[in-house]
Amino acid sequence: MTIRERIEQQEHAILSPFASFADESRGRLIPEEERATRTCYQRDIDRIIHSKAFRRLMHKTQVFLQPEGDHYRTRMTHTLEVARIARSIACGLQLNEDLTEAMALGHDLGHTPFGHAGEIALTEVTGKKFLHNEQSLRVVDALERNGAGLNLCHETRMGIFCHTWSAPEPDTLEGWVIRYADRIAYINHDIDDAMRAGILSEADIPRDISELLGSSHSQRINTLAEEIISQSQDGKPLGMRPEYEKAMDKLRSFMFERVYRNPIAKGEESKARDILKRLYEYYIADPDRLPSDFRPQLDFDGMERVVCDYIAGMTDKYAIFKFEEIFIPNAWQMR
Repeated sequence: MTIRERIEQQEHAILSPFASFADESRGRLIPEEERATRTCYQRDIDRIIHSKAFRRLMHKTQVFLQPEGDHYRTRMTHTLEVARIARSIACGLQLNEDLTEAMALGHDLGHTPFGHAGEIALTEVTGKKFLHNEQSLRVVDALERNGAGLNLCHETRMGIFCHTWSAPEPDTLEGWVIRYADRIAYINHDIDDAMRAGILSEADIPRDISELLGSSHSQRINTLAEEIISQSQDGKPLGMRPEYEKAMDKLRSFMFERVYRNPIAKGEESKARDILKRLYEYYIADPDRLPSDFRPQLDFDGMERVVCDYIAGMTDKYAIFKFEEIFIPNAWQMR
């Protein structure tokens, strides 16, 4: 018996019968021979972590554009927080933690530079709504490894695609875990960052929410995770009691009102959108200026799609660098 086979056997002995088992995966887009030491979902984790798109997350905005200070979240730290919350929930429900982690690590690979401001910019210039979950799936299927993709398992791919609440419903319980873990993570860590920025204080959180969910970052996360675990045993659909769902929705609405639309947090977003729009127009006007590894895609995906892929993959810093390189005379550059 190989190490992989032993792990797969242990999954059937330990996990819930409603979990997704590695040896029952629906497979990859391109069939591959299994490895002796890792399950298919463990291999997905490794492929995502070693991808270029994953490394770029460390320089992509979460909420605050280029904040002063080292402790604000980036898209990378958000991803890691989602992964930990998701694994905790999956463990409590005896679901497949490896699959859950793979989904979590890949769920935001398609996010643009400058956070949601980048999504708005690409939506405006292309005339088609840019959805980061669709782009995340495109990254792992078609953009990584110079167009070969990561060839992930079906379950991992669908967890990435379905992690947003506007997407089709996940087809695994692990996929539902990612939906909840993502929302729990970003609401709570965005509160933490907003307090660090002086936009919020703990006293600003509505009292009825604090009384139910807790009055600190860790208390709120723990309460929501434990609530999901307690209410979702034995294969039940993932969820919470109505009062907890209502409290989380109310907290999210509060964040939109006080933070996500706050001019202090979002005051520079119009500049960020303009940067991406100018870059898009520049490359559309002359696709030969694209990097050499993107040009072959022009014959298959079309100019608009390829330019969108290139810009969406940029980090905040690289987008600013390219804008300065292209549009700002050297003598005027400020360093």
